[in-house]
Amino acid sequence: MAKIDFGGVVENVITREEFPLSKAREVLKNEVVAVIGYGVQGPAQALNMKDNGINVIIGQAPEFKADWNKAVADGFVPGKTLFPIEEAAKKGTIIQYLVSDAAQRIIWPKLKLCLKKGNALYFSHGFSITYKEHTGVIPPADIDVILCAPKGSGTSVRRNFLAGAGINSSYSVFQDFTGRAEERTIALGIAIGSGYLFPTTFEQEVYSDLTGERGVLMGALAGIMDAQYQVLRENGHSPSEAFNETVEELTQSLIRLVDEKGMDWMYANCSATAQRGALDWRPKFKAATLPVFTDLYKKVKSGEECVRVLQSTGATNYKSVLDAELKELGDSEMWRAGAAVRKLRPLKK
Repeated sequence: MAKIDFGGVVENVITREEFPLSKAREVLKNEVVAVIGYGVQGPAQALNMKDNGINVIIGQAPEFKADWNKAVADGFVPGKTLFPIEEAAKKGTIIQYLVSDAAQRIIWPKLKLCLKKGNALYFSHGFSITYKEHTGVIPPADIDVILCAPKGSGTSVRRNFLAGAGINSSYSVFQDFTGRAEERTIALGIAIGSGYLFPTTFEQEVYSDLTGERGVLMGALAGIMDAQYQVLRENGHSPSEAFNETVEELTQSLIRLVDEKGMDWMYANCSATAQRGALDWRPKFKAATLPVFTDLYKKVKSGEECVRVLQSTGATNYKSVLDAELKELGDSEMWRAGAAVRKLRPLKK
């Protein structure tokens, strides 16, 4: 492991230099990695491993035709490298459980019967294990239970891999039956194209992930954008101006500066007027949102958010309710303005 100073706190991380792809291939040379679910994370992780020379098969319910056909289009062959879920699970030595959290609970009783002594059950989210009293996902004692969680969507995992970069991932061992669980986990993390790997626990992964998704990454970001856009529009600014000041400048300019060298560097490379205003208003926004984040984390840790997810996704009308909510978001003036702005961007050469 490499010891890295993260802002005064030293952490151990795994890099590609100390655990190269050649080592990952050696660790996994006798494994059959069965990727269960070809929806969000499944395609990216499966294709990255396949491109890296790992023996990968897919388990996908044929009745979900879109995902089955996508696997076929991506080069997986029915009866050879593409199978129904239970058949693939029986063929695999490492079973990557990459269906949705809600689906994991439903499929588990049948999948559990497919697991053999010495298998590894792999997750990319700590949800089902951490909230086992709600999901019922309790693995048998004679297998490894491991986690590698890319810190990005499946689309980003694949896109970064193809660009020669990688999405950073956390990893954890919940149960080590074989004595090889950590080695298997790290090898898989390298094989799926991780930038670097940092240790966590199943609990910490799900607590941070659910907080982040509901917070800065998605929920808070969208809510803050809605609020700023509304204030600008109510004060006479055009949709184009309001959207550019709220979203376009963030995504096309400022966040790229943050990505390059950090928030302080972005501040240093903006106008003096922008610097002064940002420094003055930052603590006000922190004070306003800190109670919300505290409440959010409390609800995540208690399992309240888990129950909310399982109840809503398990409802018979879930898909229609979700479609209506997404339609309302997409049909809002701000995101209709966004569609128009994106069409006006210069074409990349």
